[in-house]
Amino acid sequence: MTIPHAPAQPERATKTPAAALRYSRYALRLLDAHPHLQAEVEQAAARGWDAAAMREFLDAAAPADEATLATALRRLRQRVMLRLAARDLSGRAPIAEVVATMSDLAEVALQAAHRFHTERLEAALGVPRGAGGRQELIVVGMGKLGGRELNVSSDVDLVFVYPEEGEIEGARELSSHEFFTRLGRKIIGALAEITSEGQVFRVDMRLRPWGDGGPLACSFDALEQYFVTQGREWERYAWIKARAVAGARADELAAVVRPFVFRKYLDFASIGAVRSLHAQIRREVARRDLADHVKLGPGGIREIEFIAQALQLIRGGRDAALQAQPTLDVLATLAARGVLPEAAVRELCAAYEFLRRLEHRLQWLDDTQTHQLPARPEDRALVASAMGYADWDAFLGALGEQRSAVTRHFEAVFAESAEESPSAPLWQGTLEPDAAHAQLQAEGFRSPEEAARRLAAFRSGGRYRQLPAASQQRLDALVPRLVDAAAGTGDPDATLARCLDFVEAVSRRAAYLALLQEHPQALERVAGMLASSSWAATYLTRHPIVLDELLDARVLHAEPDIAAFARGLRAAMDAHADDPERQMNLMRELHHALVFRLLAQDLAGELTVERLADYLSLAADVVLCTVLDQAWARVTRRHREAPRFAIVGYGKLGGKELGYASDLDIVFLYDDPHDAAQENYARLGQRINTWLTATTPSGVLFQTDLRLRPNGESGLLVSSLEAFRRYQRESAWVWEHQALTRARFCAGDAQIGALFEEERKAILTAKRDPAALAADVLAMRKRMHDGHPNRSGLFDVKHDRGGMIDIEFVVQYLVLANAHEHAELTANLGNIALLSITAGLGLIPVEIAQRAAEAYRAYRRLQHRLRLNDAQYARVPHAEAEAHAAATRALWRAVFGAHESESVAPPAR
Repeated sequence: MTIPHAPAQPERATKTPAAALRYSRYALRLLDAHPHLQAEVEQAAARGWDAAAMREFLDAAAPADEATLATALRRLRQRVMLRLAARDLSGRAPIAEVVATMSDLAEVALQAAHRFHTERLEAALGVPRGAGGRQELIVVGMGKLGGRELNVSSDVDLVFVYPEEGEIEGARELSSHEFFTRLGRKIIGALAEITSEGQVFRVDMRLRPWGDGGPLACSFDALEQYFVTQGREWERYAWIKARAVAGARADELAAVVRPFVFRKYLDFASIGAVRSLHAQIRREVARRDLADHVKLGPGGIREIEFIAQALQLIRGGRDAALQAQPTLDVLATLAARGVLPEAAVRELCAAYEFLRRLEHRLQWLDDTQTHQLPARPEDRALVASAMGYADWDAFLGALGEQRSAVTRHFEAVFAESAEESPSAPLWQGTLEPDAAHAQLQAEGFRSPEEAARRLAAFRSGGRYRQLPAASQQRLDALVPRLVDAAAGTGDPDATLARCLDFVEAVSRRAAYLALLQEHPQALERVAGMLASSSWAATYLTRHPIVLDELLDARVLHAEPDIAAFARGLRAAMDAHADDPERQMNLMRELHHALVFRLLAQDLAGELTVERLADYLSLAADVVLCTVLDQAWARVTRRHREAPRFAIVGYGKLGGKELGYASDLDIVFLYDDPHDAAQENYARLGQRINTWLTATTPSGVLFQTDLRLRPNGESGLLVSSLEAFRRYQRESAWVWEHQALTRARFCAGDAQIGALFEEERKAILTAKRDPAALAADVLAMRKRMHDGHPNRSGLFDVKHDRGGMIDIEFVVQYLVLANAHEHAELTANLGNIALLSITAGLGLIPVEIAQRAAEAYRAYRRLQHRLRLNDAQYARVPHAEAEAHAAATRALWRAVFGAHESESVAPPAR
């Protein structure tokens, strides 16, 4: 995503390249010493240097020894720098070209030195080999080089690594470590030694493990061990931009670095580390009086980088797009993900380009690595003019605006709340019991003694005492705010109990505590959701990874986008194609996140029960499609590229009435004459079921019910389409045909889905004896009723006479009895729509159908409300359901006559 932004400086007329060089004393000195380089200035108007042209130049130079290599590299730099200065200072090169050209120069020079000295050392000493064969030194570019953001007078930060310890295959006994150390020194010298032609780049090796005191080169294992035992928080920031610029096996190196830099969870604890690091820099800036430092000073380049890198560290483990190195690319992704507002990113990008262009103009003056605003009046005039301003004061005004914007956004990301909650003494236990009870009672708690006891028990409990000090401090800040938030809900006592259960459950994961501490609005939303639903409390406690969804209310309450969910799921599967365990976790995490957003909208009253069920059912279809693809890819000896296989949904999935905790009633069908089909598709069905039901660290996707397949539990797990057709026509019970009224194709081969639908309609439209059909339906209804006895004294809105199942059975009977004359009844449109259709056909009275439809809607709402608060059964007082039960009984009488008992009154005692 590209974030457009207004120019950070006035428009200015483009100067000629030659005229623009007045802004660079370095360029003028270079031309004076080497007049033949005037050709570079003349070519500047047409094009800049690129990596291919740089390599051609070095190839033409054909260096034969170290001296001629050094000369060729330095002469290349002179040419590249002169043309780049002319293009940049004349306004022809955008910032992206400037930093790319400098990064290309560094990479080409490093690759040339690496290749040259590797060949000569191998010829002299032998070839380094390990268990994996021939080895090469990997040159890792850090910082600006790693991010391809090198400035025009930058040094290069490097780290040297090699795959494994080994020996040198040659005449001399030498370890790989000694070989690569020698090679590293040669590469440094090729770039950094000052000759009569100057130098290519200064080289800084201090970011390697143990800094200046560490070995110049280390193996993958040594690097990994260092990360595990010694790696500090600031080194995660250093390695975030690490990129191999020379050498082979870079993917293996990335696999070592990535787990150190990026956590699998949302790492909000890293914000505190950024604050600490930034505070150290601010103190150093103040000590050294660096207020005019455009990199380290307030509102400088480093603060923009901190914003990008901190949010990368927080989210990069779960979003591979945020593992990019260039700062502007990261900012654009943060805007695209809604992590930062687009307006903020536009301002940050504009400020970044302004400051980077200023940085270059300061450095072009004398080819020095400076970030300090000049003190000499003549230098100030040159810099102001080069930036497009009439004088120094006008330039300072524009610079001040940019730095102020950066500081404002930096503080918005990293600001800490210094306010102490009024409930802090309650948590800290500093109040006398009577005073604590009085305060809690004043805040609306009905059982203040119990609330105080819960708080004290939590703080004195073993889990709190065993937490690291940092986590205890976060809880000390969080719990009082939770007390405040609970006090603002309709049931403070229940809300506080749920909140304490929640934070106790997640307290061992510092990242979750950090998220809630850093984002008070998320804490308030957590309390609101826990207050609204005990099921939501359980869900959030079980899946705290979805807390991230609470950070942005716009995203949380945006219209659900199932197509985007499908794309995200597919991208996650593709990104981890060789790691099925990670795929299973990511699939669960993405589905949990979607369900949580739906839950938030549901609790806010933004979704009807019907609309919610549609979204949940569509999401389940997406999951089934994705699981099918992944499971088939892992069937060994599969006999075709794409399986001729389909998943059919029954029950709530088939009828698109899925709830949060609904099982998936599914049947597996195939249509494939190959000899290996039955065996391979049986394996596929087993794998699909495992992917759906397995418990991983990220939870479970769905529970499944496979008993609706032909012959139920005793039947084959998968059925051919022909076997399914034969069973339905010759062996199926009437209740199985009833189930077909709510069946639909969900995932897999669409052609098989169409054939299934064709067979479904053929079965439903078969002519049946109405009396025999009614007898079978009534017998099954009685069996179901007897199987769900209700002695509670309440009305069960699903199973009792006059409840939901009565309506469903009436609809199913009407379909089976009349579809042979009215094929439109076979459409899987849901019970309410089918009631309307049957009334329109004159099969039942319109008024009865309308009242029954309203009863069904009301029952679904009641059932949903009760399940949101963990009710084991959907049961309500009889008076609450009497009108709807009466409407249902009227429907039943219109179709079947009277029940054995039509009363919904409680049984006589």
